[in-house]
Amino acid sequence: MNQDLGHLIKNLRKERKMTLKDVSKKTNLSISFLSQVERSLCSITLLSLRKISEALNVSPSYFFPDNIQIEKNMIRRSTEKQTEHKSSFTYSDLSGNVSNPLFVPILVTLLPGDERDMPFSHEGQEFIYVIDGTLTIIVDDTEYDLHPGDSIHMDSTRPHNWFNKTEKPANFLYISAVNSRE
Repeated sequence: MNQDLGHLIKNLRKERKMTLKDVSKKTNLSISFLSQVERSLCSITLLSLRKISEALNVSPSYFFPDNIQIEKNMIRRSTEKQTEHKSSFTYSDLSGNVSNPLFVPILVTLLPGDERDMPFSHEGQEFIYVIDGTLTIIVDDTEYDLHPGDSIHMDSTRPHNWFNKTEKPANFLYISAVNSRE
């Protein structure tokens, strides 16, 4: 796991004056797991990162470098793509340097064999568009398989989750609404 990610999570948690127990209660992740993540002793899934970012009231893109130069803060060339490799996914923040964005676009590759986890809910909205592979989505305890060209736009307060139960990577565009920050 990227050591900077664990360091960023820990620093933000402390800045928010939250304990591991506070974050654990908001995410349903164990205190020992959160501690291991902060100390870079284990890898983290995209789902866990989403839960942690929601508990700390930031976009998942907060945890990735923002060193991409953008033309007039609007145009992002494919040659400038910043990609982070994690254990079960590849995450590429497409938002650029727009300050206080209303939404965050992310290009995700979810590797095969990602396991189903408990659905969760949070504030905001999500849009997912499958580019390649099959992505399984759970919304309100109903499971849907999305194939290339399929999309879903949902209220994130509904219990949901997504995973890849196939033998091939699933590539998709994930756009999440960003809650206003103080």
